[in-house]
Amino acid sequence: MEVPGKVSSIIYTLEKAGYEAYVVGGCVRDMLLGREPHDWDITTSAKPDQIKRIFGKTIDTGLKHGTVTVMVDHEGFEITTYRIDGDYEDGRHPKEVSFTSDLTQDLCRRDFTVNAMAYHPARGLVDLFGGEEDLKRGLIRCVGDPAERFSEDALRMLRAVRFSAQLGFDIHGETRKAVREMADTIRVVSAERIREELVKTLLSSHPDGLRNAYDLGLTAMFLPEFDRCMECPQNNPHHAYTVGEHILHSLTQVRADEILRMTMLLHDIAKPVMKTTDENGIDHFRMHAVVGRDMAEKILRRLKTDNKTIHAVCRLIEWHDLRPGLTKASVRRAVTCVGEDLFPMYMEVRRADMLAQSDYYRKEKEAALDQIAQLYQEILNQKEALSIKDLAVNGYDLAEEAGIAPGPMMGEILNALLEQVLDDPALNERETLLELAKRYGSQSGLSLGAEAKR
Repeated sequence: MEVPGKVSSIIYTLEKAGYEAYVVGGCVRDMLLGREPHDWDITTSAKPDQIKRIFGKTIDTGLKHGTVTVMVDHEGFEITTYRIDGDYEDGRHPKEVSFTSDLTQDLCRRDFTVNAMAYHPARGLVDLFGGEEDLKRGLIRCVGDPAERFSEDALRMLRAVRFSAQLGFDIHGETRKAVREMADTIRVVSAERIREELVKTLLSSHPDGLRNAYDLGLTAMFLPEFDRCMECPQNNPHHAYTVGEHILHSLTQVRADEILRMTMLLHDIAKPVMKTTDENGIDHFRMHAVVGRDMAEKILRRLKTDNKTIHAVCRLIEWHDLRPGLTKASVRRAVTCVGEDLFPMYMEVRRADMLAQSDYYRKEKEAALDQIAQLYQEILNQKEALSIKDLAVNGYDLAEEAGIAPGPMMGEILNALLEQVLDDPALNERETLLELAKRYGSQSGLSLGAEAKR
């Protein structure tokens, strides 16, 4: 295994000063898996004040927990003192942290065996709990007693799901058993921390690994709406799975983007509450997109999601069932409904949704999506108007050239002009639109002259 030169230099600098030092945790796991580590965490017997004396430029990242960031050529590396965590009184944080000179004690406090290995460029791997073997077996297993690890920090249960999804590993039997028995304790974890693990799971190479969170009782605690989806059949020729299984399959059909994956997670969230069954026993879910938009907003706010993500996800959910006709006019109108910025994502959502359905009319659905994509590209290539800002006239033109008074009616006239241009892009010429605007203004009786006489 190869450690970057800057990291090796930090380790040897600490050792030259009389201390031990190793890279530890995820970077060791990733090296053993043949992956490029994103971060290099270093652990040492040196205490924070000693680390600060040894290195010239440092940042006090988390002195309370023994972490100092050392800057090397404008790049930061976190160095943490070997530590022992005290009692966890709230299921989230140790009451106190004490430093130790024993690497073994530090590794004992870590969550999973695959994250509890240390490595030294000269002395090699330190693996006290069988982490390397668990990597070979494809297992996520707690260090020591799972119940004890989860009682220390309940979020570790969701982290087990996340690592399982990221690595494509199974969760060890005893670890699974402990999660199932302790799932309700995740309620003490903040919404922000839960959302962070949920998003990492969704962005993993196995986003359908969220099924583990359902099977182990975790989603029942923070996303009960999803549990209802897992338990809701879809007796409809277009579907082959329950609502929840359809959601899980759709997650695997869209690229790893937070907005897209969150949209797929929540796009059918309202189906269980909107389900009806006709006289032939066929299930229908009318209006589930609109109701789903409102449900998704409440869920995302409950998870403390940022407003930009909430807006995008909710808009995509609202329009995910939009089926434009196979004409450029219909596609132009679809773009104005969804939004120019989100329409490409809408197309990705539509395709993922379709690929997670049954094979019923699959070829026809794929052909329709391909044709919509082609029409959309033609619209872009020809720079056809899709919004008021694309019109050949603006509010100033209407006031100066068409005698339209500023105010609400001007907005209505601009919208009316856009409606005309969406149907016929050839109308998007300055003189043509000014004539139409004058006609609308005359019909409304709200020309600038009429306003002036009042």
